[in-house]
Amino acid sequence: MTSSRPYLIRAIYEWITDNDMTPYLLVNANMTGVNVPQQYVENGKIVLNIAAGAVGSLSLGSDYIEFNARFGGVPTELVIPVPAVMAIYARENGQGMMFNENDNGGGDEPLLDSSGGGSSRPHLKVIK
Repeated sequence: MTSSRPYLIRAIYEWITDNDMTPYLLVNANMTGVNVPQQYVENGKIVLNIAAGAVGSLSLGSDYIEFNARFGGVPTELVIPVPAVMAIYARENGQGMMFNENDNGGGDEPLLDSSGGGSSRPHLKVIK
């Protein structure tokens, strides 16, 4: 079967935005094919706000997530292979979904979700 990750990313994105919250992606910036501004990468990871008001031309595709955003006023085109997405969550409460970092993109095992406390940092926990 194909990877469930792109479907889950789209579903969680819709759920977050339907609840008037801000969807964030946690991305492995070291993965081949990731095109993000390297000056914003910390410890090989980058957190990206993908809310409609923050990005342009958002495409949540089966192979890549692509969009335009401004970083320090500079327009930038970002390309993120779906397997590089480590988590999608709501900024406001941390609710969302983490993905197995060692997965190659097929047969995903999502590592679920959240018990946020309302802080701006994600509070995700692994459920087996």
